[in-house]
Amino acid sequence: MSNNKTKASGSFLDKLNNLTDTNLLLTITIVIFFLMYIGAMIFQGGGFLKPQNFFNLLNANGALIVLACGLSLVMITGGIDISVGGVTALVSMCCAVYLDHMGGNLFVSILIALAIGLAFGAFQGFLVAVLDIQPFIVTLAGMFFARGMTTIVNTSPFNVAHEGFNALKMTRVIIPGMGSANRKGDYIDAYVEIGVIVALLVVLVMFCLLRWTKLGRSFYAVGGNRQSALMLGINVTKTRFLSHLFCGLLAGIGGYIYFLHVGSGSPSHAMGAEMDAIASSIIGGTMLTGGVGNIAGTLFGVMSLGTILLIVSSAGLGEAWWVGITRAAMLCLFLVIQSVVMSRKKK
Repeated sequence: MSNNKTKASGSFLDKLNNLTDTNLLLTITIVIFFLMYIGAMIFQGGGFLKPQNFFNLLNANGALIVLACGLSLVMITGGIDISVGGVTALVSMCCAVYLDHMGGNLFVSILIALAIGLAFGAFQGFLVAVLDIQPFIVTLAGMFFARGMTTIVNTSPFNVAHEGFNALKMTRVIIPGMGSANRKGDYIDAYVEIGVIVALLVVLVMFCLLRWTKLGRSFYAVGGNRQSALMLGINVTKTRFLSHLFCGLLAGIGGYIYFLHVGSGSPSHAMGAEMDAIASSIIGGTMLTGGVGNIAGTLFGVMSLGTILLIVSSAGLGEAWWVGITRAAMLCLFLVIQSVVMSRKKK
């Protein structure tokens, strides 16, 4: 009997040791997320017991999911991009002014968002990959430029009154069988916003890109060791450029999802979004050193960050400093976990 137990525990440890760094960090992130959410359901109850609370978590973080996917892609290659929050604000303001002040077309506003994101991604990617300038400095300048341009486009916050936009903004995707009764006893359908569907599609596409394409493997190779990647015949310059280009494109998409969620333009929009995206990527198992990361982990990283903030607010600690403290504590926890994984890798 004891021999069987020893074999079972040994096989479990063997499986654990055989996990790649990416899969190990992904597993840890998923387990911690479910432990937090189930713990909140048990000890806090209330809204956590309703499925709509979970869907609201997605609704509030649809844009952040897309931004974090872009950050994960850049971080896997060993880079960074802190301009995505500024790009989000610029996209929101430009689209708001175009639709509200110029009576613009909804489809063209989407193209404007994509064009802004691609322009930032291409220019910053050129500076980082071709001119070999430090990505932190390049994207810091990009963040300042985007914030400044947002104020130049319009200095005052305002809500968009465009009928087509508001119709799209109010579009809801009903989740069958997941509704609940309100205090009056009326049944309310569970739903997600249209931006959440786009965000989940982005996660799926990025997951497939990194998992099953040659370009995806190139991202990991460049982040792991650039010299080894060169010896394998990988175009490191092109790969780094594409990572920033995709990150810029995703910032444009995330910016429009954010715009759909808030329905307004303001210079103060998405303040700190780049830090939340970086934190979500790290919590999801993406290493700042490059070469390790998983888009599925990034999704759970965003959800974990959102869940811990919901728990703090539900506990009556909604002040800004408590939110900051819990976010910092969670980030430090995952940095320690990553450090342990790295030491395991060295051994």
